[in-house]
Amino acid sequence: CHHCESRSASAPTDTSKIHYEKFWLYRHCSSVQQRDRQAQKAGQLFSGLLAMNVVFLGSAFISSIIFNQVAITLADVWILLSILKVLCLFWIIYYLLGTSRQPHAVLYRDSHAGAIWIRGSVLLFGTCSILLNVFQIGYSTILIHCKSKVEIVFPSIGILFICTQAYFLWHHCKDCIQVQHNFTRCGLMLTIATNLILWLLAVTNDTLHVEIESQLREVERRFAGKAPSSHPHWCNETTSCTCPNTTICKVFQKGYILLYPFNTEYCLICCSVLYVMWKNVGRRISHHHVPHTKPKFKLQGVVFGPLLGTAAVIIGACVFLMYQIQATSLAPSRQVFVIYYSYYVVLLPLMSVGAVIGTIIHALEKKELDTLKNPTRSLDGVLLMGAALGQIGMSYFSIVALVATNPRDLLNSLILSYSVLLIFQNITQNVFVIDGLHRRHTPPGKEEDPKEEQNREAYSQRRVSVLELGQEIRKASLSYIHIYSHLSWKRRVLREISFFLVLCNIILWVMPTFGAHPVFENGMERKFYGYSTWFVIVNFGLPLGVFYRMHSVGGLLEVYVTA
Repeated sequence: CHHCESRSASAPTDTSKIHYEKFWLYRHCSSVQQRDRQAQKAGQLFSGLLAMNVVFLGSAFISSIIFNQVAITLADVWILLSILKVLCLFWIIYYLLGTSRQPHAVLYRDSHAGAIWIRGSVLLFGTCSILLNVFQIGYSTILIHCKSKVEIVFPSIGILFICTQAYFLWHHCKDCIQVQHNFTRCGLMLTIATNLILWLLAVTNDTLHVEIESQLREVERRFAGKAPSSHPHWCNETTSCTCPNTTICKVFQKGYILLYPFNTEYCLICCSVLYVMWKNVGRRISHHHVPHTKPKFKLQGVVFGPLLGTAAVIIGACVFLMYQIQATSLAPSRQVFVIYYSYYVVLLPLMSVGAVIGTIIHALEKKELDTLKNPTRSLDGVLLMGAALGQIGMSYFSIVALVATNPRDLLNSLILSYSVLLIFQNITQNVFVIDGLHRRHTPPGKEEDPKEEQNREAYSQRRVSVLELGQEIRKASLSYIHIYSHLSWKRRVLREISFFLVLCNIILWVMPTFGAHPVFENGMERKFYGYSTWFVIVNFGLPLGVFYRMHSVGGLLEVYVTA
């Protein structure tokens, strides 16, 4: 029923098209609306209980392979996850071919859900996760003589699951489904639980990653003429299952290590999109929720933000490349850690000051707060606060370890300053973004001369010859400066700050995503807490930190657009 899906959110309120929810516990309610509300709460409760039980079951399996690898093996966890993935696949296919095509199934669509950057992230991380599974299949196929067949079957099912889920989220993330409410809720919650277990397995069990790393390190040591190193008890090297010295095997190894972090990000972002869909099941949107003018991203009214942000990105990229080259050697120098943390110590205060100034401007503005119910915006705030806990938690662990050891050392002082500044930056940025998301959008053109808008359109429509190119560039520059000068100072500063923070968060997302992990490699906290304990802390904190930076970019872009 494609005409139902394309219908606007302010669909007619014909009661014959509305499928009110029913639940056997509340079948005696006198009012249809009251029975509908109670049934909706009951459906959310029971589907939530289903997800909770599945997550606890998966957590018990994963905990068992950590503490008792004899009774429960990694293959057992893969079998459980394969069963869950197959069940999710059946439900998604049923939703695509059955539920969504029923008459009046999608009368409303949430315009706030599934922003283009979110759906783009699903496709990007999904593609990287597919490549990760391909590399895992290739690596296991080469070593088939010593690998289980489950190690080939599990990533194969994973590829099918990722493709189907990405297609489902791209096309249906805005749906406010009005039929088969409870079955849809249970399917969504089962898919959320499966993604959570996949994320939990990725951050707690890194056996293949460690196996590849240990082989690469051992090759380097043999070339250097050093004795084999001692590894933790959970990283036993498999001498009988070593990758042959071939180019294709090295490609699979390097590709797996490079793409590994994207899998955790894919699971997290899918959970957030699926949760919004779950909240929107049975939701009926009134015309008051529909934005009359949808804000679009335009690079207007910003000069200093892009300049400072670009400088931060270029310097960060240089520091990142320098660190990566040094850290991949057998003995990373102390100086490269000093440079890395010095970059953060300079950048984080600038970001914090910008966020504080932006929050003060929000307080000075007379723009009204948008108090309408919006599951997407509520989830954005929860995700920002929840994901920030990863970096904040790791920072507090670092502070305790450094203060208790030798805080006067130069590197320790930098790491201590970095940890304190990171906590402050996360808090100030969250306040700025969440406050900005709750501000009502100022319709475009309110502070702009309409004649100037017509002039810009005329300029864009004219055909420019080679001889007129210089003149047209000059006119466009003058027009841009005119627009910039006619914006109010509050909107101008907010746009500058938002754009600067967007670029800063992008480089702070890139650096840990592609392998720069000094929090684990500098060895300070690892010596204090022990290898295994710090490994678990880092594996929980780092993916949340990466997800926080990525999600902050989306929130800051929305603040920029609505400023």
